[in-house]
Amino acid sequence: MVQATNLGFPRIGAQRETKKIVESFWAGKVTEQAVDEAAIKLRAENWQLQKAQGLTQIPSGDFSFYDHVLDHSVMFNVIPQRFRHLPDGHERNFAIGRGIQKPATETQEKVDIEAQEMKKWFDTNYHYIVPEFEANQTFHLGAQIKTLQEFNEAKALGIHTRPVVLGPLSFLLLGKAAKNSPGLDLITLLPKVLPVYEELFAKLAQAGADWIQVDEPILALDQPSAVIAHFRETYTRLTAAAPSLKFLIATYFGRIDSNVSFIKDSGVAGLHIDLVRAPEQLEHVIANINNTQVLSLGLIDGRNIWKTNLANALKIAQTAVQALGSDRVFVAPSCSLLHTPVTLRFEKRLASKSPELFDWLAYSEEKCKEVQALNNGVESVQAELADNARSIEARRTSAHTTNSAVRQRLEAIVPDQLRRRSVFPERQVKQHEANPLPEFPTTTIGSFPQTKEIRLARAKFTKGEINDAAYYDFIKQEIAFCVQEQEKLGIDVLVHGEAERNDMVAYFGERLEGYIFSENGWIASYGSRCVRPPIIFGDVHRVKPMTVTESVYAQSLTKKLMKGMLTGPVTCLQWSFVRDDIPRSVVCTQLALAIRDEVADLEKANIVHIQVDEPAIREGLPLRTVDFDFYLQWAVDAFLLATTGVKDTTVIHTHMCYSDFQDIFQAIIRMDADVLTIENSKSDMRILGAFSTHGYTAEIGPGVFDIHSPRVPSTQEMKERADAMLKYIPRRNLWINPDCGLKTRGWKEVRESLSNMVAVAEALRASKA
Repeated sequence: MVQATNLGFPRIGAQRETKKIVESFWAGKVTEQAVDEAAIKLRAENWQLQKAQGLTQIPSGDFSFYDHVLDHSVMFNVIPQRFRHLPDGHERNFAIGRGIQKPATETQEKVDIEAQEMKKWFDTNYHYIVPEFEANQTFHLGAQIKTLQEFNEAKALGIHTRPVVLGPLSFLLLGKAAKNSPGLDLITLLPKVLPVYEELFAKLAQAGADWIQVDEPILALDQPSAVIAHFRETYTRLTAAAPSLKFLIATYFGRIDSNVSFIKDSGVAGLHIDLVRAPEQLEHVIANINNTQVLSLGLIDGRNIWKTNLANALKIAQTAVQALGSDRVFVAPSCSLLHTPVTLRFEKRLASKSPELFDWLAYSEEKCKEVQALNNGVESVQAELADNARSIEARRTSAHTTNSAVRQRLEAIVPDQLRRRSVFPERQVKQHEANPLPEFPTTTIGSFPQTKEIRLARAKFTKGEINDAAYYDFIKQEIAFCVQEQEKLGIDVLVHGEAERNDMVAYFGERLEGYIFSENGWIASYGSRCVRPPIIFGDVHRVKPMTVTESVYAQSLTKKLMKGMLTGPVTCLQWSFVRDDIPRSVVCTQLALAIRDEVADLEKANIVHIQVDEPAIREGLPLRTVDFDFYLQWAVDAFLLATTGVKDTTVIHTHMCYSDFQDIFQAIIRMDADVLTIENSKSDMRILGAFSTHGYTAEIGPGVFDIHSPRVPSTQEMKERADAMLKYIPRRNLWINPDCGLKTRGWKEVRESLSNMVAVAEALRASKA
């Protein structure tokens, strides 16, 4: 019969238990033992919850304190040399992800180590720690084999799980060559790593595992035939070495296309495909597997929070069953449920205040129920299918999802609304004349530390414990403090610090129609950081100005230039749970019109530097190159619509982070921003070559220090980065700034880092051209 399965469950806990225990460990409040005990408890709860929903194949090995790719690297001994002197355990693993900095003591030398690079996990807002491989890389399993330990942990509870392992091809090709191994072809490490996979699989088989899930997400990307040949050889070898194990190759986030060619003769027992992102691939995949292989159907959206149309999903499942037989079909979410909140059980406020919309939602626990409903088939779940159909129809016909004025405004957009009045060289001259800045101007990306006091005041305001006047007086004090600190540091273009903002997308969503907010809809972003994406359920539009009051107040406190800070339409889209009943491009254009109105009001208020952040524009790029142009056309058009209605003397900034810009460089040029700031400090300067190669002529601020790490880089370290930048960027166009916003850092490290950063700019100005 059809089996109900899952690819992964959220690791953060229903009440963000993982975040809380990890950050307590970082603060020195709890021991490693306490951290481990908390994890054991949470994993048990996750397994038991999935078992209670009737899943027959439950994943293990999907838990992580920080990042599953980092865990896999450590398990395979892929630990950069700079961390090897640190003792095994959580402190070293966290240091790899965050960096580490400790002053010298009588018994210990100074410790100052940079974190590994962090990148977006495909087209999600989750970040993974990029493995670093050396030419002489050795692989071996340590004494603590995480995947095996967690399989045995579940087994002791009476729960037989399907271990999850990152596959060897994805492990290598999602990594990078270490600095001491330039030019390393990562695929040449395959013969070295495969024996360690064989050893791991042998241990899992000995422990009693039968099915094993091997994630190979790079199969959703364009791959050359040589890589597919490696897939065929690799899995033929691995399956032959572990004949008692049944291998399920898991792909997700897109279509497998011709990459499926190796599956039929590879020896693997099954293949998982994403039929939410790529429902059209089913027939092609069925035709390209052999007559014994299982097909796992990703029918429940693992990346959004809407109920599944079970009737439609059931039709797809029945198509597969008719072609393959019920014994060769699994039903599952499209991908790991890492990307959806844990449970609706704690959404009390949403359930009481917005019962209609609450009825349209499904988080991870509810998605497991949906998987089981598909597994049960038509006859046994008639009532459940009927209830689901009622919810789907109610959402389709709801009057709350459409706004005729918004639709009319979309239809009235004309090409002139997507162009600045003059080309950049002419604007640059006017901007420098109107508001002169020193060479190598310094700025920050927007946010400053969200202190305990800020969070407490916001919580009291949200609960109604303080009134509007008291809260906004507090916010004004925080803005004044932030402006004073920047003036003391000598920063050239200031920001107001965003004390009033809980999140760079949620803040705007709270002020736009068409959004609604969860109370507990948290998902993992990176490390211990969780985000609570707002929910776009209807047509989006702006009712009144959203940021003007704070920016104008901040500008009144200083003679220096103040930047207005906005989040761009593509990022608002990407970092929200987006309605799935109209095209994403339409939603993005609605957001662009709202931001355009805000940009116009900031300019009217004499804010002449306006930053419209688009850190997620590369994140939204489709996985297949054939789909790039369509996405980039509407995404860049949305940015232009939001930003081009200003005078030539108004400076439009944008910010991007964690991106491989080579794929979108022409789109970046077409965005026509006056100043582009980018994440750069952990990318080994490799992205800057693209700016030189493609002839980027606008101003640019590559980050000189990593804000995701608590360590404070020295002036010399930052100066070396800036000097390297000048090999690619003309002096007149270079800004000096951090990688990203400073929200997650503390004031002490922020002051020290920014002071060093300003010193770099001063040193550059003193140097000869």
